[in-house]
Amino acid sequence: MRTVQLGMSWLPEDAGGLSRVYYDCIHYLPQVGVELRGLVAGSKAVKQDSDGVVQAFAPLDSPLWKRWLGMRQAFDSLVAEDDYPLVVSHFALYTAPILDRLGGRPLVMHFHGPWALESSVEGHKSVATWLKKSLEQMVYRKTTNFIVLSQAFRQILHREYQVPLERIHIVPGGVDTTYFDTSLSQNEARTKLNWPQDRPIILSVRRLVQRMGLENLIAAIAQVRKTYPEVLLLIAGKGDLQTTLQTQIEEMELTQHVRLLGFVPEEDLGLAYRSANFSVVPTVALEGFGLIVIESLANGTPALGTPVGGIPEILEPFSQDLVFEGASTEQLAQGIIEALSGQRQLPSQKACEAYVEKNYAWPIVAQQMKSVYQRTLDGKIL
Repeated sequence: MRTVQLGMSWLPEDAGGLSRVYYDCIHYLPQVGVELRGLVAGSKAVKQDSDGVVQAFAPLDSPLWKRWLGMRQAFDSLVAEDDYPLVVSHFALYTAPILDRLGGRPLVMHFHGPWALESSVEGHKSVATWLKKSLEQMVYRKTTNFIVLSQAFRQILHREYQVPLERIHIVPGGVDTTYFDTSLSQNEARTKLNWPQDRPIILSVRRLVQRMGLENLIAAIAQVRKTYPEVLLLIAGKGDLQTTLQTQIEEMELTQHVRLLGFVPEEDLGLAYRSANFSVVPTVALEGFGLIVIESLANGTPALGTPVGGIPEILEPFSQDLVFEGASTEQLAQGIIEALSGQRQLPSQKACEAYVEKNYAWPIVAQQMKSVYQRTLDGKIL
């Protein structure tokens, strides 16, 4: 099975959930018999970093028209070299310019989220949101089958874009369960990061944008510290809200209890999870899956999440105590206090690791993706 995989960008040049999933697809799909070549926006180093499997069609910061032209030229060149009977896309924006180049090839779309809706929730202008929605609809009309990360996103794709349910297949996100070193104790991990040994530490790994609920989480810590004066919340990530969140931390006099870490590199992320008592995913809207949930669990660290989007689909079958009652400040504070006090029974390290190994290890996920690809090539609607 030979495929062309169209991505958005290349990890680690551009961090984010979509880039993470694409990067892992490139590495793990060949292990289940899916041959592939990839195209992304990025630097010339992408080709070397991927051993020639993926190439950049244009720099990330180049004007859109240059990226679109670069995609058309790169795609034409790729399919002229060899016959790739299936095109797989992870990002509608870079699929639009090659729709007229598909010929008879079917298109599978990995739907990572409603691009237009996310822009609207994050406060972008209505005209930009409308343009994104129009582009998405144009691409989706040409798509044969879709892969989504959760039942929540299956319903959004059906409701917002009128895609028939039989064409939408759920394949959850995956994690490399061998990547993280879980042999380190919490104290050993904290020592490596120079984090305090004698404080309860809560970790949240999030892009700093509105729908992530970080404002509510920070405000919740102001309540939690009344019961647990030594509590420390560490937020890993970057984004447009950095200045706003830092101002909130200072105005609420939480500088000794909440810290913005900025971008945490891959090699330190596992240590960060291992160092935490538990992680928190405080999302308020449009969480299709929550890759950070299974990353935390893969490191043996319980993850508490809001009942939003795909988060409860991961956590509820494992432990009801890992799901907050809601996403408000009060509900987050109550849940965190209950977790710190032991009122909520948090799973053990071994239980967290075993749950991910059974349900979200990449060999399992890659095989499910391959099944969708094969049925598409066979001309079957799911």
